[in-house]
Amino acid sequence: MKQKTHAGAKKRLRKRPGGTIKRSKCNRRHILQKKAAKRKRHLGIMTQVDPANMYQVERLLAL
Repeated sequence: MKQKTHAGAKKRLRKRPGGTIKRSKCNRRHILQKKAAKRKRHLGIMTQVDPANMYQVERLLAL
C-alpha cells in the first residue's frame, strides 16, 4: 500500500532541486514586541531541515 503524504508537513515543507528540504523558522507568529528587529529579520529567512531529521521528514512527505 502506498504511503500518504502528511497534510501538515505538505503545507510546511518544500523539496529543493538539490534534494534538501526547506522549512521556515519558529517564533515569528506572536509576542513580537519584545523580540529585537534583527532577531525577527533572521527568523523570516527560510532554512534547511537538519540532516538528523531528514529520515522522519522524508517519511512524512512520502519521498
